[in-house]
Amino acid sequence: MRIVKIGVFVGMLLMTPILEAQNTPEPRKEPSLLLLEENLEQLSMESEEEYNWEDELEELSRHLQEPVNINTATKRQLEQFPFLTDIQIENLLAYVYIHGQMQTVYELQLVEEMDKRTIEMLLPFICVQVVEGSRGYPALKSILKYGKNEVLTRLDVPLYTRKGYEKNYLGPSLYHSLRYNFHYSDYLQIGITGEKDAGEPFFALHDKKGYDYYSFYFLIKNLGRLKTLALGNYRLSFGQGLVLSTDFRLGKTFSMSTSEYRIGGIKKHSSTDEYNYFRGAAATVAVLPSLEFSAFYSHRSMDGVIKDGEITSIYKTGLHRTQKEADKMDIFTLQLMGGNVTYEKNALKVGLTGIYYFFNHPYEPKLNKYAKYNLHGNNFYNAGVDYKYRLGRFAWVGEVAIGKQGYALLNQLRYNLSSDYRLLLIHRYYSSDYWSMFARSFGESSTPQNENGWYLAVEATPFARWKLFASLDMFSFPWWKYRISKPSQGVDGMFQAAYSPRRNLSMYLNYRYKQKERDVTGTSGEAISPVYHHRLRYRMTYMPGGFIFRTTVDYNHFRQQDVGKYRFDRRQGWQCTQSCAYAFSSFPLSISLQGTYFHTDDYDSRVYTSEKGLLYTFYTPSFYGRGFRYSTHLRYDLSKAFMLLVKFGQTVYQDRDAIGSGNDLIEGNKKGDLQMQLRIKF
Repeated sequence: MRIVKIGVFVGMLLMTPILEAQNTPEPRKEPSLLLLEENLEQLSMESEEEYNWEDELEELSRHLQEPVNINTATKRQLEQFPFLTDIQIENLLAYVYIHGQMQTVYELQLVEEMDKRTIEMLLPFICVQVVEGSRGYPALKSILKYGKNEVLTRLDVPLYTRKGYEKNYLGPSLYHSLRYNFHYSDYLQIGITGEKDAGEPFFALHDKKGYDYYSFYFLIKNLGRLKTLALGNYRLSFGQGLVLSTDFRLGKTFSMSTSEYRIGGIKKHSSTDEYNYFRGAAATVAVLPSLEFSAFYSHRSMDGVIKDGEITSIYKTGLHRTQKEADKMDIFTLQLMGGNVTYEKNALKVGLTGIYYFFNHPYEPKLNKYAKYNLHGNNFYNAGVDYKYRLGRFAWVGEVAIGKQGYALLNQLRYNLSSDYRLLLIHRYYSSDYWSMFARSFGESSTPQNENGWYLAVEATPFARWKLFASLDMFSFPWWKYRISKPSQGVDGMFQAAYSPRRNLSMYLNYRYKQKERDVTGTSGEAISPVYHHRLRYRMTYMPGGFIFRTTVDYNHFRQQDVGKYRFDRRQGWQCTQSCAYAFSSFPLSISLQGTYFHTDDYDSRVYTSEKGLLYTFYTPSFYGRGFRYSTHLRYDLSKAFMLLVKFGQTVYQDRDAIGSGNDLIEGNKKGDLQMQLRIKF
């Protein structure tokens, strides 16, 4: 049996620098990989919450050595490619069904709607393998013999001292994590993760068992009618996220690929994220070929504060460095149970999701006026119906959900004139009193609550080397928001022009305009005026030989409109980043260097940069003030079994003598870190 290896499957929202190659230290950036990198960076920049991408990046990185076989690929697997339309996926599956297995990737040209550009983007992610006979679940003997083990350990050494170590922090300043994973393709995955944050004790005080956080998972897939079984820590996502989603992959970017959940269900949780997961059991069973039923139960301890028998706050950071933070550890419990039924056949997909959850104490946080409709009490539920129907080149996607209080509604209408021209219209209405603790979906805010809006996007490839994107989002908030002491509205407009004159050279220029309202600082909401934010970015990527050069220039302009006696100056910020990476062809070593200079007037005009990190990590820091940052990243593959990563980075501020505040205060204007990572495969 001969395998023609074309590339590897990486899925959606993956930044290329953290990917691992099969035989070389670094992969080459293909056009589709650049798209995924940009999406992930933009989602990280715009998110109101800091999200740990480890689960997604680990899973996608693992697929680098296990490409998708186009002859056995399922609809769900192909839906993970954001650049494939529903029509293209249907035509690919139909081609293999009608004409039999492909013998070579050149047959992709014979598939209807598969244009040259789409094929070029797909090629790095697939392989062609002729399979004889049907495959069942592998035997235990094969799993034990051919399964793959991976041990990954990380150590971070700060080259500075925070004020908290003088008397408040209970442990050493080192960060350390240890992860073990065993997997056999997608059929079986088992693993355990341990982590100690900087400042937390190790084998002492409240962490006498060693690490501050442990995570265990056991995942089986495709065992007959049992499609998925998860034990331990896991994640869930159904529909468009209005009821339940632990993913952060929806948002407004310069691409349509982040506006819809096409894949979901039950997934393992292997990352060091100590908040966004469930703990217990979950399973999906195929009742009929077109009907799946999922059920799940979770019981986990959570951090927070309890006063007079009531939970007054939920602590999400997972940090237990001081005695005050340690006192919040595992202070209450949360139980959740629920299920999902999904019917999918031909062009129709309908799902029903319901959850019921409660704490062991009433949840009664202090609700400021802007948060008066937020979730509180005990014994909560959410239920929703999601749907998708495609008629020719039109697709209608949506979900409607209710909770113990309020409701939420999201609808999308897509029209693909061809693979080069696409239109998207989204309407969402999230009532101000919609209670949904585990919901995440498309919108201006991080949670589907207190928002109404219309979003229109156009994506076009008018010429072979050009791609254009434009979008306009008009939204309103029916009730107050943080720093907006009245119902308000806003506008968010985006435009991008991308040009690729050669395969190894690409560039783009994008512009974003956002207008919202905000309280005038110090007036307690008595004075409110619009704020205007302009962002401009130019990025060029050039890849001659084994080199990758990337230049990024950002400019921000921020201004609050004068109102009454209050006058405001315009504030500006800019940054320039240059990176250079090189992978030696005759030696298993890759080196990356990056330098950034930034200059902003204040926090509102802050700038973001993306920086190469360790495996399964993504680093997008923000800067304000004046200064520069430089970093170096080395990867050495000692053998197929051993890989060593070392990264050093330092930020130098030119406008201050101290960094941070409180326990995090650093005396001086420099902040440097040394990170090391060792991976062992066997």
